[in-house]
Amino acid sequence: MMREIKIDKVVLNFGCGGDLNEIERAKKLVEYLTGRKAVTTLSRKRSTFGIARNKSVGVKVTLRKKEAEDFLKKAFTAVNNTLSRNQINDGYFSFGVKEYIDIAGIKYRHDIGMLGFDVCVNLKRPGYRVKLRKIKRSKIGKNHLITKEETINFLKTKFNINVE
Repeated sequence: MMREIKIDKVVLNFGCGGDLNEIERAKKLVEYLTGRKAVTTLSRKRSTFGIARNKSVGVKVTLRKKEAEDFLKKAFTAVNNTLSRNQINDGYFSFGVKEYIDIAGIKYRHDIGMLGFDVCVNLKRPGYRVKLRKIKRSKIGKNHLITKEETINFLKTKFNINVE
């Protein structure tokens, strides 16, 4: 029971490169896909690409629990239920969706146009939050951390994903 792996969160990230028109379209797309309000991401420091500090550079939204699992089932159809071993790490994995219309059941909208996005997924076990406390004595053992092989087995059993 304490070794059971669950989805902690799913983060959808839309990088827009500071284009305000594209940021507005990405916000509409987030609401269309998830029904949730998007958060605008800001640049941290001035870049060589001409983006000033604290300027809008993208949009993101975080999904948890049942909502995250349902979205993930639909999003895997965009990558044909296949992931590379390079996309999977210890307790998390990510993949990109080139065009949102690749997701099953999603139709093209003229006001949004064509946009792609990244899907990043974190996994957890019961007791994971103990690690996040600032008390020096609260640590979890190495055998309780999620390995890459356990992440792959979770994907194969829960979502029927092929790992190449």
